[in-house]
Amino acid sequence: MDIKSIKTLGDLKKSGYKSKSIKEELRANLIEKIKNKQTTFEGVHGYENTVIPELERAILSRHNINFLGLRGQAKTRLARLMLNLLDAYIPIVEGSEINDDPMQPISRYAIELIKEKGEDTPISWLHRSERFAEKLATPDVTVADIIGDVDPIKAANLKLSYADDRVIHYGMIPRANRCIFVINELPDLQARIQVALFNILQEGDIQIRGFKLRLPLDMQFIFTANPEDYTNRGSIVTPLKDRIGSQILTHYPMDIETAKTITAQEAKLDARQKEQIHVPELAKDLLEQIVFEARESDFIDEKSGVSARLSITAYENLLSTAELRSLKGGDDKTTVRLSDFLGIIPAITGKVELVYEGEQEGAAQVAYNLIGEAVKSLFIEFFPKIEKLKKQEDESPYDDVVSWFFNNSDGFELLDGLSDKEYKALLDTVTPLDDLLAEHQPNTTKAESYFVKEFVLWALVEYKQLSKYRFTEGIQFKDPYGSFISGI
Repeated sequence: MDIKSIKTLGDLKKSGYKSKSIKEELRANLIEKIKNKQTTFEGVHGYENTVIPELERAILSRHNINFLGLRGQAKTRLARLMLNLLDAYIPIVEGSEINDDPMQPISRYAIELIKEKGEDTPISWLHRSERFAEKLATPDVTVADIIGDVDPIKAANLKLSYADDRVIHYGMIPRANRCIFVINELPDLQARIQVALFNILQEGDIQIRGFKLRLPLDMQFIFTANPEDYTNRGSIVTPLKDRIGSQILTHYPMDIETAKTITAQEAKLDARQKEQIHVPELAKDLLEQIVFEARESDFIDEKSGVSARLSITAYENLLSTAELRSLKGGDDKTTVRLSDFLGIIPAITGKVELVYEGEQEGAAQVAYNLIGEAVKSLFIEFFPKIEKLKKQEDESPYDDVVSWFFNNSDGFELLDGLSDKEYKALLDTVTPLDDLLAEHQPNTTKAESYFVKEFVLWALVEYKQLSKYRFTEGIQFKDPYGSFISGI
């Protein structure tokens, strides 16, 4: 259908256009995508077998939807992606405030215009990108904002009394007729405002300042809510919940691979960072493991959640830390170091809600501890577990590394400002690390081996085989007992 040639109601009728509701649109286009084996919600990862099938069932059932989940679980993204299931264009009566369907007008303006001009009624076309409205529920939202109110200026200009329905100024919901309308953080909406949604969801009429208008609005409502809101700031009133067809529970990524995919997709990096900073695969795993550790930490409020935005901003910070170091050291290219992870602490502290014990510990210390816990958790996936030795003669794969530090009682300092050449040369002096990698990680590339070496040192600290001291210019690793035995 060539929409450019269809400019009047008469042209529309001749084209054979048939009206359908927005829910029918979504349903029909979803069915078409599924039949053609197309991805229905591009760019959403980890929901393929959980959230997306439930969402598809809700759309096929023509339901209004409530996404219930913690922050950073792609609730709003899913709502916005539903735009892709709408028709490319729909016809509206030209000049209509509420996107009247020319074949089924509902506003007084459209009805009277069609009555006056008949087949010559002008129509315009609305692209699907314009069929999305979003409102963040805040305590100051009023019925006038979302439903409408009497406009005294309009009454004066048109010389009409307040008894005339033409003096009504429509709110956001009527103006989003035939659109997807999203209310984010629904429990934050005052109960009396939630009550105002009852009739719109069920009966299709609205009431404004004594006017009861029968407006069968054609809407796809999507709500989002955080479970914590039910106890902290408010709740969804029961009759409103009863009118929402499907409630879909969202969740965080269940594995590191999915989390890495999301982070890589969402992180905002420029060309220089992508080309000149190498990020070992282990570093990417470690970054995501930190987030997983945060979600399990006793110091962080699990009800508040740990957003996927944490790993995204932490990844950006990690690369910026490596970039800053390379700029100051004069290196054209560099590889992320484990010590660079200290640069992500500001990204962590601003995104976690601490419980009382966490506040006592301090946000920065909690973040620092999370890095250590992540190292400890990942270590056993790549190297033999460090057991507590029962007999003195029992051998460990790490004996040679620990002995090296015992014999070098002055310690081993990795300064933050080392150039890549100096950094590699220094790690190469710990020769037992080469043997350890050759035996347990023989496929490690030369470029990534230095990150793995530093990873081993951090892990040995977490398992109490070495001690680590952070000072202004860098990190010092030492044998925890060597100084006592040598008398230093």
